[in-house]
Amino acid sequence: MSNRLDPRLPVLVGAGQITLHSSAGEGSLEPADLMAEALRRAETDSGITNLLTNADQLLTVNQTSWRYRNVALAVAERIGAAPRRLATSVIGGNFAGVMIARAAADIQRGDADIVLLCGGEATRTRSRLRKEGRTPEWSVQPDSVEPEETIGDERPMVSPVELNRGVRLPVEVYPLFENALRARLGLGLDEHLQRIGSLWSAFSEVAATNPYAWIQTPMSADEITTPTADNRMISYPYTKRLVSNSQVDQGGALILTSVAAAERAGVPRDRWVFLHSGTEALDHWNVSNRVDLCSSPALRTAGRDAYALAGIRPDEISHVDLYSCFPSAVQIGAIELGLVPDPFANGSGWGSIGATQPLTVTGGMTFAGGPFNNYTGHGVATMVGVLREDPGTFGLCTANGGYTTEHAVLVLSTDPPVSGEFRYSNPQAEIDAMARVELDDDYTGPVTIESATVAYDTNGPTRALVATRTPNGDRTWCASTDIEFMGTVETEELAGRQGQRTGEGLIERV
Repeated sequence: MSNRLDPRLPVLVGAGQITLHSSAGEGSLEPADLMAEALRRAETDSGITNLLTNADQLLTVNQTSWRYRNVALAVAERIGAAPRRLATSVIGGNFAGVMIARAAADIQRGDADIVLLCGGEATRTRSRLRKEGRTPEWSVQPDSVEPEETIGDERPMVSPVELNRGVRLPVEVYPLFENALRARLGLGLDEHLQRIGSLWSAFSEVAATNPYAWIQTPMSADEITTPTADNRMISYPYTKRLVSNSQVDQGGALILTSVAAAERAGVPRDRWVFLHSGTEALDHWNVSNRVDLCSSPALRTAGRDAYALAGIRPDEISHVDLYSCFPSAVQIGAIELGLVPDPFANGSGWGSIGATQPLTVTGGMTFAGGPFNNYTGHGVATMVGVLREDPGTFGLCTANGGYTTEHAVLVLSTDPPVSGEFRYSNPQAEIDAMARVELDDDYTGPVTIESATVAYDTNGPTRALVATRTPNGDRTWCASTDIEFMGTVETEELAGRQGQRTGEGLIERV
């Protein structure tokens, strides 16, 4: 079959992962070492021993555990490679997916033959050492080392007004999305909590079968949603077990080649997984300007293109890994990508596609682990193995950065694309032209509540963050530290209710 393939067609030939539990007596590694080891494992997975040293590009996902002047160079030196291109991404959970799609496009155009992609975090070890008052004895590059190329644009995720109003932390913004979605679905508070608990419970079951998962203990919906001493409330309705777990030591890597390079190297055909399509797109950058808090036009459009470019329908997808920092991200993704029946029509379930296929192959970012920006690297690495075990089927992986802001969608299969080529799109102009709302931070007077959440610290609730709309449809942000109001957020449906916004941005019930 390979003789009939376009020699420029990109193919994933190796996937590697490493998870180190220091509490289990495993030695710790610094981030560059985790990435290098993941790449070595990816090469072993390919069945070939000369792919790393022959790479054209080495791309690393932004990591936060340690400061390197040039982390891509640090990894290259560890694996004995000298790629002509060294690059790392800016911060964003979408960039692992973006870099995979762009690398595939580079290969299809003939700009590269072998591309290495990797990411790694030693957050757990770094946090443990900090608590002990110690600094990691990790490598330090000399000042003479030049920084690598940067992929992506570094810009603040929130506007100054949003920052001033407390719209800053993902653990507070995603709960706003969750509660807005619950209101749109018309579900009761307890009913919806059970719903997302069941969704996450299904994820924990998948993680229990994943050898690289950080937490491999299945949990019930009640164990996940009920606040306890070791499962404290983070922001209503999210407990600790409903949010991404960044306290991990993990590395993930992929080797992407052209068909010609794979054949020259002698990579066995049963290791090949083809990228059929890859898309990327951004929603309106500031949450304040979005038409609602429970949809993603950018993901919908990127998904539409990913399906069309691959020549398939959503119901032809057999395996899925949705970016899973919070339950709201998974639910919005499932809706926008057509992976569940229309929930606004019949309230259908979230935990599966049809009756059996879960929305993750790893177990998700709570249980498998959420190594900051590189979760999707692990998602795709796991998907490679899943597709090899189920040849001829289609897999779909998504990546998400910001507040469901930045997206990438990938379609993969062990069968080559019917079109004969990898196809890529970025429909940004179409999304930029979509409707938006204005932010009015000077408004005082009656408002309609869109969504609300209550933020917690270790001592209990600290404040309510409330998204509201003015009578003319502008969005304005409110807050409250009133204990009674915060209690109401967690016991009554406030979406659609009226309030009064003061000049200080506080909300008063009327």
